[in-house]
Amino acid sequence: MDLSAFAPFLDRLSQTRLSPWRAALAEAVERRLGPGAHGDLPRWEAAVAALPELPDGEVMLDLACVGTRSDEALEAVTETRLRDALMGLHPWRKGPFCLQGLRIETEWRSDLKWDRLAGAIAPLDGRLVLDVGCGNGYHAWRMLGARADLVLGIDPTLVFVVQFQAINRYARRDALSVLPLGIQDLPADLTGLDTVFSMGVLYHRRSPMDHLAELHRLLRPGGELVLETLVLEGRGHQALVPPGRYARMRNVWFIPSVDALAVWLGRCGFKGVEVVDVTRTGAQEQRATDWMRFQSLPDHLDPQDPSRTVEGHPAPTRAILIATKP
Repeated sequence: MDLSAFAPFLDRLSQTRLSPWRAALAEAVERRLGPGAHGDLPRWEAAVAALPELPDGEVMLDLACVGTRSDEALEAVTETRLRDALMGLHPWRKGPFCLQGLRIETEWRSDLKWDRLAGAIAPLDGRLVLDVGCGNGYHAWRMLGARADLVLGIDPTLVFVVQFQAINRYARRDALSVLPLGIQDLPADLTGLDTVFSMGVLYHRRSPMDHLAELHRLLRPGGELVLETLVLEGRGHQALVPPGRYARMRNVWFIPSVDALAVWLGRCGFKGVEVVDVTRTGAQEQRATDWMRFQSLPDHLDPQDPSRTVEGHPAPTRAILIATKP
């Protein structure tokens, strides 16, 4: 993988008000893809190279299962080649995706989260959007399907970047890409986004206030933040700081109550904070599948009391909040 894989998107970005940062973004991508980027990268690239040609299909970006569909059924040998190549990019965390009748049943039913937020956020028509920690880009595809003008997805996990490229081999869109970057890799003066999504990221940050301040800086005045994160149920200003793991995850630093999170957003300069949804995560939304064969949510809960994690903490509950940069 080299910068050429991202050139069509960067060229499209150059036609927007984000054009001053094209060169810096390209340099950051080149640094990330330098020697020793990841030992499995050649294997993942080989999997993408093995993807078969498919009959022309209709691109679906506004349905739960993102991908392509066609009235022409795949030949058995083609479907097998497609499945085998995509399985070479295991594990598939976010989705689902459908390619000409083949369904990638991912660990997360990410469409359920999208359904919880889609009617509450500012319309994305014509907007420049950033999706921080976007994984393989499932939600970014839904943003494009909601008529965003450009969607910049960033995620430092290379297998997720390659998964996006596998889907885009068939969707063929240049107004969206997943760049192999973390938020700390973005140009320090980058700003001007209409909408910034940060979903499933905040609790992984050692300094959540710094993360919220970064999100504030990235937005234009009047822009909207869509924040989704783990929260503590109940009222009051409190936060859980796990002394060890949380639901077997090592890198969970802070889980605030919704009230505390609203205060954090205000302290970082946001206005109009609104709680869109608070939902306990269940096995219908996160579970192991053939496409993600590692442990998942049911393995991380106390088998005697599923309202607690195996460590004894409250089980995962997630909230969606929106806020505006004045």
